[in-house]
Amino acid sequence: MPNLLRLGLLASVAYFIAMSIAHFFGIKVPILFVYYDTPFYAYQDKIIAFAVVSYIGLFYAASRDIKTVPIALIVLGLTVLGLISVNLSDALASVLADGQSTWPYWAQTGMLAGIWAVLTLLYIRRPDA
Repeated sequence: MPNLLRLGLLASVAYFIAMSIAHFFGIKVPILFVYYDTPFYAYQDKIIAFAVVSYIGLFYAASRDIKTVPIALIVLGLTVLGLISVNLSDALASVLADGQSTWPYWAQTGMLAGIWAVLTLLYIRRPDA
């Protein structure tokens, strides 16, 4: 596996660890918490924290075995599509204040899409592809 791809996957592991910790402890900061300024229940964040552990394991496994990388990329791509769906939803709009921008959510969704795009390019363009 190319070193740059492995590094990108391991950087994703670090990001997901930070995200999981932020959700577990309710540290609502942008980048680690996409919908950081919306109403929430603490138990939901604990569930998200534990669900993110699956991303940690998946991306770590992908960093160790090239055959696992496509699965990690599919999962991350589906996550981005899910966030797009939430960003466009009436459910999100219903909890936002009048005139509250969804730009921060789109920026974070775009960041995750960017991570997906970079990792996908690194995978597709690897020397042994």
